[in-house]
Amino acid sequence: MQQIINTGLLIIWLLLIESCTQKQIQTKHTYTMSEKTTTEIAILGGGCFWCVEAVMQRLKGVSHVEPGYTGGHVINPSYNEVCAGTTGHAEVVRVFFDTDSISFQEILEVFMTTHDPTTLNRQGADIGTQYRSAIFYTDSIQKQVAMDVIQQLTPLFDNPIVTKVEPLGTFYVAEAYHHNYYNNNPTQGYCNAVINPKLI
Repeated sequence: MQQIINTGLLIIWLLLIESCTQKQIQTKHTYTMSEKTTTEIAILGGGCFWCVEAVMQRLKGVSHVEPGYTGGHVINPSYNEVCAGTTGHAEVVRVFFDTDSISFQEILEVFMTTHDPTTLNRQGADIGTQYRSAIFYTDSIQKQVAMDVIQQLTPLFDNPIVTKVEPLGTFYVAEAYHHNYYNNNPTQGYCNAVINPKLI
């Protein structure tokens, strides 16, 4: 497991846009026509979305990250409803990235090595389908890349990868207080214990 963690951290370090001492604050982004030609979206669920957001925000080529919910059957679910595990949704992040700087495959490689994709419906103490490891693809190309990355990374893990590859349905943006959670609360207990080790 230590080898997996080291591999993930090495990939992150190679892609970091700034040091961990410098916080990147995300703001609402308006895309120009020129940006649209190279901007792609990845939707990823890897346990609590605070963790995945913090990691993705620090990748070179990522312009904006939004926490939210997808994969469920309830319209416009609240955080409390999703946490109850009754809506079918996963906590996810929507990652906007520039394909001239970072590829979807590289995004997935970082994602897969900064959470445990071998635990079904669980990340550490967070248990339930809302914390499932999942990649929600937007087209057939993303689906194939996701399947390929999972196959390529499988030998790195002692246990089978259980990450779900699902078509993207409706994405619901999470409540405002979840956005930039780590950036806004770096000394909070969860951030110190769970998120910090992923960023060092």
